[in-house]
Amino acid sequence: MRVYNVSYDLKKVGQDYSGLISELKRSSSWWHYLGSTWLIATDESAQQLWNRISSFVDQNDSVLVMEVVGNYAGWLPQEAWEWIYSHVQRRAA
Repeated sequence: MRVYNVSYDLKKVGQDYSGLISELKRSSSWWHYLGSTWLIATDESAQQLWNRISSFVDQNDSVLVMEVVGNYAGWLPQEAWEWIYSHVQRRAA
């Protein structure tokens, strides 16, 4: 199973993006602690994941789907790190 970082900048004021959120939550496993960043664990490719969520954003929005491969650091609550440790293979830098 791969983990993808899905980050977005949704630009249409007042637009209802609940469909995007619901679709991301349909993934095998997900983590969401930062406002517009999700980690999605799935057997899909990045392109397949994008194809699944793309109909829920507007053309003027920005979205990045990128595989997380394991060299990470930051300041997050312990439960976030536990999700990351259990889903993302750590690789040597």
